[in-house]
Amino acid sequence: MGIRGWLALAGCGALGTLCRYALGGWIARATGGTFPWETCVINLLGCLAIGVIAGAVDRGALIPPATRVAIMVGFLGGFTTFSSFGLESFRLLAGAEWGRGLAYFGLTNFGGLVAVWAGYRVLQLLG
Repeated sequence: MGIRGWLALAGCGALGTLCRYALGGWIARATGGTFPWETCVINLLGCLAIGVIAGAVDRGALIPPATRVAIMVGFLGGFTTFSSFGLESFRLLAGAEWGRGLAYFGLTNFGGLVAVWAGYRVLQLLG
């Protein structure tokens, strides 16, 4: 990937981050903050978007690789990395790789929760 590709990736990542921040704030204000709707909605939107792009490419859409990277890794990576997780889980399960797919799904979700707890706990113990 050339310098223009790297700049597109970085620019799209920044744009995705700004969109996440703006949309998340709007959703939090609209829902009153009693449930993490902003994260849930953003994650679901990111999964929908990456599914549309991956499906279009799989059906033969001519989306240049640099554009796909800028959108899928850059924008959606800044918007939510959950979309990548969703696509990877889908691909494993759609390929009938049930063991690997379920292991990845479980490890990511359960492991992520344990990692958050561990990080939180370490800071508590350190004072």
